Amino acid sequence: MSNPNQMSLPPEWEDDERMTFLFSDFKENRDVNTTDWDSKMDFWTSLIVQSCRVRGTVCLHLQELNKIFRRKGTLPLGLGTVIQCMARSGKIQRESEFAANVDSGWLSWGVGLLLVKPLKWTFSTLLGSSRVPLQESFVVIELVKEKAAELLDAYRRSAFASRSLLSFQELCALSSHVCADESTLCMALLQLQREKQVTVTLHEGEKMVKFSQPGQDRVTPVSDVDIGIYQLQHSEKLLDERVGALSLEADKCREEARVLLQEGKKSQALRCLRGRKRVEKRVDSLFAQLENIRGILDRIAQSQTDRLVLQAYQTGMAALRLSLKDVTVERAESLVDQIQELCDTQDEVNQTIAGVVPNSDENIDELEEELKCLLEDSKVDAISGLPEVPSNPLSPAREPSLPGFQQKKMTSPTKRFEPAL
Repeated sequence: MSNPNQMSLPPEWEDDERMTFLFSDFKENRDVNTTDWDSKMDFWTSLIVQSCRVRGTVCLHLQELNKIFRRKGTLPLGLGTVIQCMARSGKIQRESEFAANVDSGWLSWGVGLLLVKPLKWTFSTLLGSSRVPLQESFVVIELVKEKAAELLDAYRRSAFASRSLLSFQELCALSSHVCADESTLCMALLQLQREKQVTVTLHEGEKMVKFSQPGQDRVTPVSDVDIGIYQLQHSEKLLDERVGALSLEADKCREEARVLLQEGKKSQALRCLRGRKRVEKRVDSLFAQLENIRGILDRIAQSQTDRLVLQAYQTGMAALRLSLKDVTVERAESLVDQIQELCDTQDEVNQTIAGVVPNSDENIDELEEELKCLLEDSKVDAISGLPEVPSNPLSPAREPSLPGFQQKKMTSPTKRFEPAL
């Protein structure tokens, strides 16, 4: 196998006995041994898709596969059958069939969609044939969908994301790390066109691609406004590059004048300064034009924002009108009156229920008298629990003397007992 280090080979690749079986041709009748037939088919199908993914391509043809999977001078004999089965199951599609729904704009490009067979050939011709042409190109559907998603993501992450319309040259530079070649890029664009995420056009001989913007289900056709915006943006880019180049030229003239002045060549230094002045005037003129273009682009962007805001207002107004379709002031007032009547009825019911309780005003005096007696009894009980008050005068208590210590007369409450001498 060529370039074996580019992809990890299955363990069977080093098993000569196993590879002899895998390199043999398929039986004409699958029912003879379905297990062997299916295992061989799964092996080659997986390996073919893996090899295409590693090489960064979305297309394959039998001649190239024979070169890639050559092993010890031997070619696998069943790759044609594998391609036919992959086509029947929808895993691959002939390139001409894949591009059959392309519009005339694509065909006018001539960007490398090498359709080996005429488009009028149907896919059933291949499926009904027992032999696959060596150079017949097929598109791996799984890989072209992956590549299309990567391309769309690369565009939306790039500096061109604010621009819906790009030239094909700009797109090639943008997708150089995604698509290995121009043919792969075209296949990815065809898939995005199928998914209604891009549309293509040819304006004044220049190939252009328009992407759908975030929030849009599908891309809109290229309009005159899109072309006008693209031309303004292209002019802005050219003017910006020209202003930058002239600014460098003016700096160069100034530096040359400084060097000539140091060498004593005053007249030549003056000529350099005059040239610098002319360049600066051209820079000022171009910069004014650049500012005008940027102002127009800003106004266009503002108008698009205003249009979106107006659309949001219209949508909101329609939703509000729909939500208030059955709501009127009279109906609201009627509901409020009904609620008030229900509240009044509830208050009357509560008052009626409260009136069922017997009036106990005549018992209030008796209850208060009983409460007073309870308070007096509690006071008596509290007093009886205290000790009797002594009738004799109290004398100060003497503190016990400790053995070995002599109690001294204290003059301060902070003094302590001292030991007797």
